[in-house]
Amino acid sequence: MIPQTLYQAATKMLTRAYVPYSHFPVGAALLASNGQIYQGCNIENAAYGATNCAERTAFFAAIAAGQQDFQALLITGTTQDVIFPCGTCRQVMSEFCAPTMPVYLTNQAGKCRQLTVAELLPGAFSAEDLKHAK
Repeated sequence: MIPQTLYQAATKMLTRAYVPYSHFPVGAALLASNGQIYQGCNIENAAYGATNCAERTAFFAAIAAGQQDFQALLITGTTQDVIFPCGTCRQVMSEFCAPTMPVYLTNQAGKCRQLTVAELLPGAFSAEDLKHAK
């Protein structure tokens, strides 16, 4: 089942995506523990490495606002099937979210797949790994 409030917030961001090169808009909505929703869209750049994904845009907006406790993330796009986050976004999720936090992968046709952060990135590299470095 698609969480409608998050879906509507992520869908709104599709129109704000800056995608002159790929024409592949993505929207994201991140639910913080205080009930605040942080939205993100992908923002491309002619120097592709400077492009930022919708998921990271939402996370960075939340963190810049002082929030680091999250309950859910929803990602949507205009794809035929549900949209999955890239590897970099998965790593950012693992940095700031509990492994059990739900991530809703959706599209504009109403498809939805719910996974956890751990299911999206099993064996994630974490701060714990740095503590054991010698």
